[in-house]
Amino acid sequence: MTEIVELFPEPGDPLEPGALLSRYAPADRSEPRLRVNFIQSVDGSATLEGRSGGLGGPADKAVFDILRGVSDVVLVGAGTARAEGYGALTVTDDLMDWRLAQGLPAHPTMALVSSSLDLDPAGDLFAKAFTRPLVFTVPSAPQDARGRLAVVATVIDAGGTGDAEGRVDPALVRRELLTRGLPQVLCEGGPRLFGDLIAADLVDELCLTLSPVLEGGAGPRIALPARDAVVHRGLELALLLRSGSMLLSRWTRA
Repeated sequence: MTEIVELFPEPGDPLEPGALLSRYAPADRSEPRLRVNFIQSVDGSATLEGRSGGLGGPADKAVFDILRGVSDVVLVGAGTARAEGYGALTVTDDLMDWRLAQGLPAHPTMALVSSSLDLDPAGDLFAKAFTRPLVFTVPSAPQDARGRLAVVATVIDAGGTGDAEGRVDPALVRRELLTRGLPQVLCEGGPRLFGDLIAADLVDELCLTLSPVLEGGAGPRIALPARDAVVHRGLELALLLRSGSMLLSRWTRA
């Protein structure tokens, strides 16, 4: 049964971490789950003026924080990390206390996907990270960039084969995360990585926020096709939250 809850931005309402935790925390942390979190405009754009942040609001930010807080690892494409200005991955003080009480590290691990390794090892994402980030790449990635990043991150080859050679294989990424004891995965995009995850049938849950904005059609969809792959995966609506005219939903495997 779908749960429908109306949110109000007042103290003590479901925007508070405790009320949201019960709806987003995994029931069994040992059961692997790959969640994807996106926001889009009413007319289907994943960005506003080039960034997803322009579509958000307090309710979306609250859920964004909770999703990070209950995850073992946050997976993101390098292009999204650059476009959105990612810094060191941290959670709020309340969520840090919750994580420590659950026997988890204070903050989740950051994992990036990049075939080119076009990442700045001196940036805050690496330099101020509480946990050494993971970077998934391909064997053909530039050796000089690989060497620079290896100082501040764990660089892992996860390249595809055949037609997918030169691109990171999401199934290998998932397998490596499980091997490292990181079963609760939150993917924050971008659209290319989401499309690859859909094509590999790895998406267990989509958390989608619908922003009450008309963007005009210039922005991308939340998922881009993985080469010529056509995949249909049925989903069920598990949760629908409302904050004003903004809708926040959870969709799980049917």
